[in-house]
Amino acid sequence: MENSFEKIYAVVRRIPFGRVTSYGQIARMLGDPRMSHVVGYAMHAAPDPLPCHRVVNRFGGLSDAFSPAGKETHRLLLEMEGVTFTPDGCVDMPHFFWDGSEEAEQTLDS
Repeated sequence: MENSFEKIYAVVRRIPFGRVTSYGQIARMLGDPRMSHVVGYAMHAAPDPLPCHRVVNRFGGLSDAFSPAGKETHRLLLEMEGVTFTPDGCVDMPHFFWDGSEEAEQTLDS
């Protein structure tokens, strides 16, 4: 499990400032789309200063696990990076979702 967590943390470190990804997308990037719950466990145990606030659920929903105020803290951290939200309080996923492919494209362009 520890090795899985380290692989998850490596992906989370690559999420660009002002972008988000989902638990499921991280699992897909690691080759096992069924391990999204493991991604959630890893986020709960994440070391500082891992930008785990950039991970949301597939609908752009926020987590209650952020201290001190749960979803409000999660939202504030994302807003500080310029992320905006839909009227129902979810991240505007079409504008801020990161699937990792841009990074691959930048590597190919270099």
